[in-house]
Amino acid sequence: MLAAIGAACALLFALDPARSPLYPRCVFHLLTSLYCPGCGSLRALHQLLHGHVLTAFGLNALVVLSLPFVAYGLAASVLRWAGLKPLPRVHVPAWAGWALLGAVVAFGVLRNLPAWPFSRLAP
Repeated sequence: MLAAIGAACALLFALDPARSPLYPRCVFHLLTSLYCPGCGSLRALHQLLHGHVLTAFGLNALVVLSLPFVAYGLAASVLRWAGLKPLPRVHVPAWAGWALLGAVVAFGVLRNLPAWPFSRLAP
């Protein structure tokens, strides 16, 4: 799993999603001309790998803000799988999952509004 993540990061570091035809286009954006909550995430991750945090935040703030949580979950899984001292378990109540879903939907709606400051959420 770590090798696959490392290879994906190396590929994403080497090939800019904004210029490479290797990466898939967003089907939702192609069909509707609207930005989905994930639009700009590959470009944001590419910018993060190059150390451009503000540029990455401008491309997809939701992805940038969620990365510490994803990294913690991934690290906890790897340590547990390897039989090493695990990270503390975090209890996430059911309402938090619904709140996260609401935040993703709200982000998807707000980034398509043509008025400031919401237009700044578009990639």
